[in-house]
Amino acid sequence: MYSPISFELCVLCISLFIYMTRGCEPIDTTLGFVSLPLNHYNFEIQRPYDVPLEQRYSFSKGVHKLWVIKTDKPHSITSNMRARSEIRIQGYDYSSGVWQFEAYGYVPCGTRGVSIMQVFGSKPPHATTAMLRVYNTSLFYYKDPMILSKLYNRWFRLNVIHDVERNNVKVYINGVLKHEGRGRGGTSHYFKCGVYTQDHPSFYMESRWKDIKIFKRYN
Repeated sequence: MYSPISFELCVLCISLFIYMTRGCEPIDTTLGFVSLPLNHYNFEIQRPYDVPLEQRYSFSKGVHKLWVIKTDKPHSITSNMRARSEIRIQGYDYSSGVWQFEAYGYVPCGTRGVSIMQVFGSKPPHATTAMLRVYNTSLFYYKDPMILSKLYNRWFRLNVIHDVERNNVKVYINGVLKHEGRGRGGTSHYFKCGVYTQDHPSFYMESRWKDIKIFKRYN
């Protein structure tokens, strides 16, 4: 015998399933974007000012390896910021438009309390529009939400899209949208990746990056 309640419950379950699985399929985030040329000039390595480059950065077989110790000095003798070893993408600072960072990242077991990627630039009092941090075994957008669990010892594809006019930031892991939220304003931005000490850091922090690309959407 037909039951309106059973039918409505079935529709509700289907709707809930569609909602929960929405956005779980990988997509090509670069459609509509143009890949911009990169060479060694575009990779500025920021490291503790008193340490030689080769003691905090290496590049071998296409992989950028960056590491830092929590007791290291900042990247500038005049800086009061925490220790870092980061690639600062230069030559593509931007103040408008839609920009995208893409790379494959890797974080070895034990690294924690560290930022591994930034969209730099925002309105005061903040310094960044987006930051991806490692706490325990997971990757977070700042401190919440978590965007990737069981992070250690595996490669993942990261895409971060920043729409300046819409003040919008999207973070994709392996083509799947993991976070979408508001930016923090600001008049100039650029991308960074590597390791930058945050709260409750491990003694040794490391991340690796390959196939780094920068995209821009042209209308």
